Amino acid sequence: MKAAIFREYNKDPTKNVKIEDADMPKLGQNEVMIKVEAAAYNYNDLWAIWGDPIKVPLPHISGSDSAGHVAEVGENVTRIKVGDRVVSHSNMSCRVCNFCTSGREFDCAERTIWGFQTGPLWGGFAQYTHLPEVNVAKLPDNISFNDAAAISMVGMTAWHMLVGRAKIKPGQTVLIMGGTSGVGMAGIQISKLYNCDVIATAGTKEKMDKCLELGADHVVNHREPDWYKKVREVTNKQGVDVVFEHIGKATFAQEVSLLKMAGTLVATGATTGYDSQLDLRYLFFKGTNLLGSTQGTKAELEEVIHWTNKGKIKPLISTVLPFSEMVQGHVMMAKAEQIGKILTTPHKL
Repeated sequence: MKAAIFREYNKDPTKNVKIEDADMPKLGQNEVMIKVEAAAYNYNDLWAIWGDPIKVPLPHISGSDSAGHVAEVGENVTRIKVGDRVVSHSNMSCRVCNFCTSGREFDCAERTIWGFQTGPLWGGFAQYTHLPEVNVAKLPDNISFNDAAAISMVGMTAWHMLVGRAKIKPGQTVLIMGGTSGVGMAGIQISKLYNCDVIATAGTKEKMDKCLELGADHVVNHREPDWYKKVREVTNKQGVDVVFEHIGKATFAQEVSLLKMAGTLVATGATTGYDSQLDLRYLFFKGTNLLGSTQGTKAELEEVIHWTNKGKIKPLISTVLPFSEMVQGHVMMAKAEQIGKILTTPHKL
């Protein structure tokens, strides 16, 4: 089979990611083999290629979002059959510890993100891949493989942030930072599904317009120095109930200042840096809730699949690349100029 493999770290993906011949995966007793029809890019693919902030196993196949047909099943697999249409659930955990058995597999001490921390040579940017049966979810017939790959990780992550962690309620005002990012576009739509008033941010006029198309009620440009003042104006100086955060250092302090009394900031990732400063008065005087969030449960992934099937969550796809040109997806991710998800199709060279 063909796979996108890198054998050393490099800040320039074109220098180390190559399409190579690779052995077919060896299937475990509790695993399923997937013929990958579509795979989506995430920022953790860049972290893996860079070897920063963590070193991943080498040689490496990245890719945490894959959708396709089941080609083979292990002898102990009971609920998934050959020919089933499936999508990956990338949060891998032990499934037996107290966290896992209480529905908190994202807190498992042994948790790894498939296609990022797994390996060597175990990820979604390949013509075939394998996963434990518990880490695949079935797809309805009317969800395309492209849509499934585009929404699986970002949709699950956004659902966990807003519904699982922040416990959003109808009528709340939710600030979605980076509204045209993968998680951002899902966050806008999930918030509207819960009948919230949504303020989104974006860095260009084109991206701001797209946020409105996705359902945001208001949009501001977070690249402007006084962006947070405009959010205050939109809310009549009342602030917001929930901040959906993944930008990090560049905007974090202002986001906290925008929260109402007892407001909640829920964060996953920090693409502009980790070392933010915070005026602690906003924390204790206002009873602020600062929540971390990462990945999500398989049940949350299946909620996203359900609402995608209903047409209430619509994946936003920017580009679909043939596999022979897939490294360009990494270049595009690094530039952050695209609107929506980047995909590749491993069986279309």
